[in-house]
Amino acid sequence: MKLHHLLLILSLSFGLLSATAKAADEPVAAEQAIGADGFAIPQQKKKLGDAPPPPADAMSPLERVKITPIGELKNPYKDNADMVKWGQKRYMGNSCNGCHGGTGGGGMCPPISNETWVYGSDDDTLFRLIALGSDEYMKQTGKTRKGRENVVGPMPAFGGIIKTDDEVWRIVTFLRSIYRGDPSRADW
Repeated sequence: MKLHHLLLILSLSFGLLSATAKAADEPVAAEQAIGADGFAIPQQKKKLGDAPPPPADAMSPLERVKITPIGELKNPYKDNADMVKWGQKRYMGNSCNGCHGGTGGGGMCPPISNETWVYGSDDDTLFRLIALGSDEYMKQTGKTRKGRENVVGPMPAFGGIIKTDDEVWRIVTFLRSIYRGDPSRADW
């Protein structure tokens, strides 16, 4: 029994040593800077800087929904690459990724990167879904689900959590950037 343990320990040690030696022989990733002393220089995370200020007419998402007739909400940041970055930051910061996944591929809720949109994909629908949540959206608009996914639960309202309508538009802009469905089905 003792010989068995000794052989096991020796084989594990040999494997660990050979893996360590192999890793030491591999080149350091290009993005990792090496100092004159041969040690890696700690890298700073790249920061986005300060967010662009919201427009002067910004208001809470719930206020915007209340004063805008159904079907008339339009994204002011269509195809704006800078707002995609800020939208992703807001998407992650509001924990949208917790249900829809970091890249929009779904999880415990439907994907938002494919062409199956449970309620629709136009700007007005997405804005109202984010602000009101799915139950209140259906109540206020009279619309029902038009798409099917395997995982579809009610979406909570974020209109009281997200401070401005501008932040919602940034999130919608990010969602547009991760769309991987048929381009002919995009209605924005």
